[in-house]
Amino acid sequence: MFRGTSGKLEATFTLPDSLIVQNPVPGLKVKYLSDTEEESVATEFKAPKKPGIYQILLENNGAYKVLERLRLITILPFSSKKDGRIGKCFMGIWPYEKNSAMPVAYVNPAGFIEVTMKNINQRISRHFKLCDFVDKDQANVWPKYLVLDPRLVDKLELIIDELTRQGYAIKNLAIMCGFRSPHSNATFGDPRGRGKLSRHMFGDAADIYVDNNNKGWMSDLNQDGCVDIKDARIIAQAAEQVEAKYPKLSGGIGIYPGNGAHGPFIHVDVRGHTARW
Repeated sequence: MFRGTSGKLEATFTLPDSLIVQNPVPGLKVKYLSDTEEESVATEFKAPKKPGIYQILLENNGAYKVLERLRLITILPFSSKKDGRIGKCFMGIWPYEKNSAMPVAYVNPAGFIEVTMKNINQRISRHFKLCDFVDKDQANVWPKYLVLDPRLVDKLELIIDELTRQGYAIKNLAIMCGFRSPHSNATFGDPRGRGKLSRHMFGDAADIYVDNNNKGWMSDLNQDGCVDIKDARIIAQAAEQVEAKYPKLSGGIGIYPGNGAHGPFIHVDVRGHTARW
């Protein structure tokens, strides 16, 4: 359950004090240990009341077992945002935040992962860290606040698996853009072409490309001596295969050419229904 369909997730996200396991084995207890060495012990398998990142230890008859490569991340509730900001961080207003007739696809996020200079490199899956998804706006403002759907991370891991299965060597699936707050979506960089209902604001979208040489540019996947939209199409086709195998991860796939500022890339999301452009 916690590892996702790919089996490669290394973090699970939940609201504080929420139930994370139904019907646990009788006698089994769980202990949460944070980086600040604060301990929380529960018999009902509820998440800690304090937002943070926790190591999970299971206790049975006095014996402890650490759940390796798995962290529980408790998030700040959406209500923590006041007047469009959390602390010094401008977040903005979500599209239907003040509308009682809120479409299911655009429900406000449940909450935010608090990202600090200390935990920004926390691994959340085999190939990805928190830093891969944080908003690039307000570079000098800390803490930062991130919305992230674990299904997106799961889908990205499966895209890597699919590309590898097809014979492509994938050393680095780079994320050009992950989460964007409504404030960032409207003001940061060049907002032209960004949808007012962008999935990036809901933490379930990413713009990605393969960057095996860590140069900030798409790699020549088809080995034709030219980096172009054909390389992006290879990633998009892999994403199509993932959706065909795992319909619950269906969403948008968009293919974009390169320009003077960036190489070709694709948009991928897990909005819940198929969209193509």
